[in-house]
Amino acid sequence: MSKKQKELEQQAQEQATAVETKKVDKNSKEKDKKKDKKKKENKGGLGKRTKETMSELKKVTWPSFGEVVKKTGVVIAFVVLFGLLFFGINALLGWIASLLANI
Repeated sequence: MSKKQKELEQQAQEQATAVETKKVDKNSKEKDKKKDKKKKENKGGLGKRTKETMSELKKVTWPSFGEVVKKTGVVIAFVVLFGLLFFGINALLGWIASLLANI
């Protein structure tokens, strides 16, 4: 190889190294930015979080007692209905299994 070719190869390697270094620097800068952002979000303390929670709870539309009773009744009715359904299926399959066992 000639002297000029060696110089060109060395320059190419230096440029490649510089590009890799820039990528690493860029990634570390992005990570630092994310960490700083998380730190800023976490500042505020318990008092601020409590105030925000209370203000959000004031915005909630709570159901009336009558609505709660009606919906609870619907839930109980469906639980009983499906309980009876599964009991019936289980009894039927048990009866079929006993028939097959006696054969």
